[in-house]
Amino acid sequence: MRFSIRCLSIALTALCVSMLASAVDAGDSKWVSLFDGKTMDGWERVGNEESKWEVKDGALSGSGPASMLVCTKGSYKNFRYRAEVKISDGGNSGLYFRTTRKPGFSDGYEAQIDSTHTDPIRTGSLYGFCHVYKRHVEPDTWFTYDLEVRDDVWRGKEITRIKITVDGNELYEYLDFALTFKDGHFAFQHHDPGSIVAIRKVEVMELP
Repeated sequence: MRFSIRCLSIALTALCVSMLASAVDAGDSKWVSLFDGKTMDGWERVGNEESKWEVKDGALSGSGPASMLVCTKGSYKNFRYRAEVKISDGGNSGLYFRTTRKPGFSDGYEAQIDSTHTDPIRTGSLYGFCHVYKRHVEPDTWFTYDLEVRDDVWRGKEITRIKITVDGNELYEYLDFALTFKDGHFAFQHHDPGSIVAIRKVEVMELP
């Protein structure tokens, strides 16, 4: 209960800050594609060698035992990042950012991908920081994850702002006062056997 109240308090505070703050000037920054839709170029599996990552129907597809698929480009610190994602019924995955080059499941921030898994923490959650229990996305349905991540100063304190949007619906902006992860790579998690995750149109826009 204390965790939920803290999460709600942070989200409400961040919402007020977001409404008062001016928009980030991206300058000449443009969206850069990290996946060509045809090959695994720029991506590397980390973890169980029996896990399967492949390009299928124009999308990255992960299945089998638990593993990570890491983008070899980077690292990235301040950015917008978006991807179109689909998770199977009962599936569990995660979109990682500011993670290491050879990550485990606890390395970096994780935006949860979960519609109907037994873990009740659903898509839109920043795992371990701010949890969403409402189902915003149906299984086996494409949706767009859009993140904005940047270091900032708020009331004299250094923070990391993490804004999470699902299908154009801005859920919240989380303020990480602990500056938990400084910079790093992008990755996708395949959580357990039985899950099938698909990812397409992976793009990043670096911010000042």
